Amino acid sequence: MKKNLIKFQFSKNKSINSISRFMVSGIFLISFFYVTPIFINFAEKNFTQKEFTNNSKNLLNNILKKDALLDNDLIKEEIDQRDLMWDIIEENNNPNIDLVRFKVDEIDHVYKQNNFILDEIRETKLVKPVKIDLLPEDMENIKSTSKKKDFFIKIVLPLIVKENTRIRSERKKLFAILNKNSNTNIEKLWLEKKFKQYGVRKNDISTLKVRMDEIPTSLAIAQAAKETGWGTSRFARKGNALFGQWTWSGEGLKPKEADEGENHKVMKFYSLELSVRAYLRNLNTHKSYKNLRKARSELRNNDKPLDSLILSKHLDKYAETGSQYIEVLQKIIIQNKLKDFDKARLLPSSKDLESLI
Repeated sequence: MKKNLIKFQFSKNKSINSISRFMVSGIFLISFFYVTPIFINFAEKNFTQKEFTNNSKNLLNNILKKDALLDNDLIKEEIDQRDLMWDIIEENNNPNIDLVRFKVDEIDHVYKQNNFILDEIRETKLVKPVKIDLLPEDMENIKSTSKKKDFFIKIVLPLIVKENTRIRSERKKLFAILNKNSNTNIEKLWLEKKFKQYGVRKNDISTLKVRMDEIPTSLAIAQAAKETGWGTSRFARKGNALFGQWTWSGEGLKPKEADEGENHKVMKFYSLELSVRAYLRNLNTHKSYKNLRKARSELRNNDKPLDSLILSKHLDKYAETGSQYIEVLQKIIIQNKLKDFDKARLLPSSKDLESLI
């Protein structure tokens, strides 16, 4: 019995000693892995002599990288613009219907059938929804300058008024959503879509309100007239490009007079309607037209109408001619009395009326 007790005590003592040794070893290992990095760091800072580095190569690399970034500004801007135009590009690349290009006589017949007369529109401010998708190839055959101008205005007027009406409707919806205490998931998704379309950071409501707004009809007509030579330019007839927007990638027409090394093209569109939509999106989002949007916002805040002659002053960056471009636009607006169309509204189409029944 005593022998067994001694044996038990010996085993117990042996177990205690093993546990003690294990704990000491563990503490040592933990201390080693904790202290070692501190010591190495200390040694590197205090005992290791730093090697002198020649920074000239690094500086050169930084300069080259900076130059590369500058060279890529146009590419980045193009990518940004593609992001802003994603819905337009998607519709441009995946059209739902095949469009028909009519001749001048055929289009003129449609206008006569629908009693589409500019003088009446100037008085009533009502535009019949006569939609022409493509410019006629024989636009240049109209010899009379006044008839050519009227014909061109008849084509682009319904398209511009329609797009402005769409923006006005969306702006009204935006303010209705903002006036609510809480919003539905559908409304939140709609807001996210508009943030993307207008290149606005999420939840930056103030910027979205400034960007989601109309462009005076008279200003849009004047720019379309200037950029296309009243609908006779190659870009307008071949690419439905009413506003001469440039692109560095994707579909486009190369300018014949482009200098060597210039890689830009004039953006092509499937229809005139998409060209108008892209133009409005461009003025409402591009950094070059920030002052135009600011001036428009000031007019809104002062309960004044959107004046094309005032807003045109901020389009000096739209063309290389700068201030001269502004003078030409204002001359077109005044001489052709385009401000008569600024308050014009689009009458509902038969399709719109059917949807109400």
